[in-house]
Order: sequence, then C-alpha cells, then structure tokens
Amino acid sequence: MRAITTTTAVWVTALMAALPTAALAQKEPVRIGVIQPLTGSVAYNGTSDVNGSRLAVEERNRKGGVLGRMVELVIEDGQCKPANSVNAAEKLIQKDKVTVISGAFCSSSTMAVMPVVEKNRIPLVTGVSSMAGLTERGNRWFFRATETDALLAQSFAKILVNNLKLKTIAYIGVNDDWGRGGVSEFSKQIEALGGKTVLKEYFDHGTTDFYTLLTRLRANQPDGIFVAAETQDGSLLVKQLKELGVQSKVFGVGSWATNDFVKLAGAAAEGIYAAVPYAATMDTPRNRGFVSVYQSKHSEFPGKYAAAGYNAINIIMDAIERAGSTDAEKIRDALAKTDYEGPNGHFRFDPKGQAYGFTVVLVQLKAGVPQVVSSTTVETH
Repeated sequence: MRAITTTTAVWVTALMAALPTAALAQKEPVRIGVIQPLTGSVAYNGTSDVNGSRLAVEERNRKGGVLGRMVELVIEDGQCKPANSVNAAEKLIQKDKVTVISGAFCSSSTMAVMPVVEKNRIPLVTGVSSMAGLTERGNRWFFRATETDALLAQSFAKILVNNLKLKTIAYIGVNDDWGRGGVSEFSKQIEALGGKTVLKEYFDHGTTDFYTLLTRLRANQPDGIFVAAETQDGSLLVKQLKELGVQSKVFGVGSWATNDFVKLAGAAAEGIYAAVPYAATMDTPRNRGFVSVYQSKHSEFPGKYAAAGYNAINIIMDAIERAGSTDAEKIRDALAKTDYEGPNGHFRFDPKGQAYGFTVVLVQLKAGVPQVVSSTTVETH
C-alpha cells in the first residue's frame, strides 16, 4: 500500500509541475486583425504584407508570444476596395473581437476604415497607406508606420531633377486617393524646382491596355515619366512603354522595388528609379537579419510590403506587451509611445500618429536588384 501511495504521490507531483505549461498552451491567444488585398489587381502586394506579418508573429511566438500568450492573426481580404475593407473591419471588431487592426493597404480603403475604428475605439496601424492627409484628420486611433508621398517628394525631387536632368515630366497614376496624391505631391515639388509638367493621366486598378494613354504620352516626348502604380498595373504599363519605344526615364512610387514587379516586368524594369521606404539592399545589421530569415522562408528577398507588414505587426505586439493588456485604449496609449527598431530604421510616432526617424531610399533597378542611389531619415514637422 505504501509503495502504491509513493508512486501515486510522485505521479501527482509531476502532473502538477506540468500544469503551468499546459495552462499556458491553452490560454486564449492574442488576436490581431489584418486587412489586406488578397485578391484583385493588388493581391501580389497584399500577400507580401501578410507574409511579413506572419514572419513577425512566428518570431514572437517562438520567444513566448505576448503577455504569456500566443499571437494569432485574423486576416481579412479588403481587396483594396473601401466598402470591402469597411466590412472586413466590422467583422474583425464585432465577430472576432480584435482590439487592434493592421491595414488596410490602399489609402482609400484605410481612409474608409478610419471612422469605423474611431467609432469603436480600436487602434488602426498602417504600414503602407501613404496619402499625406490621413494623419491630418484628427483621428487619435490611427497610426501610420511608413512615409507619406509628400515626404518622399520632398526628400528626392531635387535629386531626380538635378541628377536625371529632367526638364519635362509626364505624370501617370492609378485613379484613387493614393495615385492622385502621389502625382500631386511630386508634380508640386518638381515644378518648384523648374520642371515642366506636360501631361497628367490616371487609370483604374486592373487596367490591362495602356496603349491609348501611352500614345498621348509619347507625343509629348517627356524627359521623365513619373508613375504611381502597384505591381500588376505598373508592370503592364512599363512593358507597354517599352513596346512603344518610349525612351524617357521612368521613376515613381509604389511597387517598383519588389520581386513580383521585377518578375512581371522583365527587361522593362531595367533602369527604373523608385522612391521607397524599404529595399532589401539597405545595409544595416537589422535588415541583414530580416532579409536572411525572410529569404530562407520564401526563397526570395523581401520587398517594401513584406517589410511594411513585418514592421506594423511588430509595432503592435510591442505596444500590447508594454500596455500589459489587450484593452484597446491601453494599446492606443502604448502605440503613441512606440520606440521600435525595424529593418529600415527607428520608428516613433508624432502627436498626429505619423511615424518618423526611419530611413527612406531612392533606388535604381539594375539587373533586377534595387541599388540604393540616395537615402534620408524621415522627420516630421
């Protein structure tokens, strides 16, 4: 009887010792909402953002998660459409009960989601949406962990005009808030430096035939062509430019420095200049580590959207940890005190929710590799 009692006691002791580990594994996960375009003409970019987001979570979960709990992403496809993104936000908040959201990629979609998170008092962090006016709307629940088109234009317009010797410029942008905003900001800065605008044209997401537009452009014979476009649209546009024999220098904002763009555009990508918040060739210890891990997982270098998702989710997880809670108000207050080192530099937020302190670069594509031409640190005013 005594032997049985001793054996039982040992078994009970071992079971009790294992309970904390089992209890930790069974804890409710910390859920973070994500809204990205996973179908449609911007799906290449949204998928890259999700890949970066998932990598950030995998790294954090291997270290024990957040608040002693695993992190889980609840991902919705906003398609870069305002109505779809609003529906996604409502589902994440009402059904999935998330208390913080990353998204919604396109500036028009993010702008549509902003009143939803403000009404529900839920923080929203974007790593992509760059329309300058988003952080001027007085929404205390919104944070932008990337540059604005205005900041990129201010940073690189002088180099583009002086180094590329651009005197006449044509502007082409996708017909949404981001595309129109990018054209507006760059044309304003370049015109102030003496550049002459000879054409402004816009196209819809998913356009496949640019020949009529580009024929009008070719007739103007501009020195440079500014383009605001994402991967699918932009790759088709530059391929058709080459087919028409247009020799103008091409520069712009959007997906130019990504693997998907280079693959789709092929030889037409050669020589393009891009103003971007991230390139895999940025030479910092933090970025070298990020590139190595991402490349081993996806067999390609990360682009700006992978870095955007990675940064946004890391910033959110850091805020939850510092808040010591998944309470939305406490997360919002912790986000305002962000001090995060990412692959492309240091991130803090000003009182409007605009990030500053990180690095943006002007790159040129050479043999498919985005080579850094110039870099600068983003500061807000």
